[in-house]
Amino acid sequence: MSKELHDAPDGDHRKKINLRRPDIMEAVQAQVLSHYRSELVENTRANGGVLSAKGLTVKLAKEFGFCYGVERAIDLAYAARKYFSEHAPHTPIYLLGEIIHNPEVNDQIQNMGIQIIAAKPTEDEVERLQSGDAVIIPAFGTEVSTRKKLEAKGCILVDTTCGDVMSVWKRVRQYSKEHVTSIIHGKAKHEETKATTSQARAYGSGHYLVVFTLADTDYVCNYILRGGDKEEFLKKFEGAYSAGFDPDLHLQAVGVANQTTMLRGETEEVQRRFKAAMEKKYGLENIEKHFRFFDTICGATQDRQDALQKLLVEPMNLLIVIGGYNSSNTSHLAEMGEAKLPTFFIKNAGKMVSDKLIVHYNQHLHKEVETHDWLPAGNITVGVTAGASCPNNLIEDTIRRLFDLRGISVQELLKN
Repeated sequence: MSKELHDAPDGDHRKKINLRRPDIMEAVQAQVLSHYRSELVENTRANGGVLSAKGLTVKLAKEFGFCYGVERAIDLAYAARKYFSEHAPHTPIYLLGEIIHNPEVNDQIQNMGIQIIAAKPTEDEVERLQSGDAVIIPAFGTEVSTRKKLEAKGCILVDTTCGDVMSVWKRVRQYSKEHVTSIIHGKAKHEETKATTSQARAYGSGHYLVVFTLADTDYVCNYILRGGDKEEFLKKFEGAYSAGFDPDLHLQAVGVANQTTMLRGETEEVQRRFKAAMEKKYGLENIEKHFRFFDTICGATQDRQDALQKLLVEPMNLLIVIGGYNSSNTSHLAEMGEAKLPTFFIKNAGKMVSDKLIVHYNQHLHKEVETHDWLPAGNITVGVTAGASCPNNLIEDTIRRLFDLRGISVQELLKN
């Protein structure tokens, strides 16, 4: 059986090494701060989130950047590096895919000598692993089958899975026990959703279906109420349902859960539409036999969405959203901004090439695009927010770059 390195729950008989020992964490947190802390961001936050100079005002959303789950994942990865460097320096340390969805943070992890393997390791990658090798499970978790393979190899697991994600897993496993099909609101190819859907199969008989849009939801609800072409259904949702899933059999009792980083309002609408369909088909008096729901939106995700919603009420010329392009919670912040005003989704300050050119991610085209004359002249207000996987140093770089494009020095910013 594998060892695990994290906080050992009471009663867990497996041998564990406590990475949260004070001597380890004190050194680790100092190192993390040196890599990701920003005095400028802290000062701006203390000043009500506003920074102004020479006609340019930057307004920070009240909540932005690293959440607790992300901080914990990074702390544990750094702690693993420190522990093995001191106690078993020849032990290889591997990371499944990405620790979080931020390229700069993942590059930093790799620069520490932690080797990246696939989020779902290939047979060759598993074969190369040895008993006693350390493997870091990222913040969004891993699939049940991957974990079992790592345990069978005798790897030491550094499990950084977010507590909110594990809450979803618990709910989905419960649905499975009750022979209720899990309807997962999320992105079928996202690592977190893959890990969650694997939990629906943890007992061998559970089923799941992933819906991403409200149009997907309406299609499924219509099928529940009126039936339809099974082959068309299965083709439409190919890659987004469990092996052996039959819409004629497995949509009679459903439980809604979600990828933790989706928009709350959209997940609530998915839930409402499925409940309405089940009430219409089976009657209100029978709803408990056919429908379950549990709110599994991450609190930090919601805090950032709520904070941006408040910021968007204020008069601004444009919004900058900073984060990894494959970060789901960041992409939703960008969606919210796009609905209100010119919004630019960038992964770092270097994308602001000049006041005449910005390179930013277009979610509809799934690629970076160029926009010219993006920064207006004269007195302007720019909103800034960042996803839960974006460190403060990248937010600082963005703020500094904005003022730099107006010819305002860092020294002047710090004085203000």
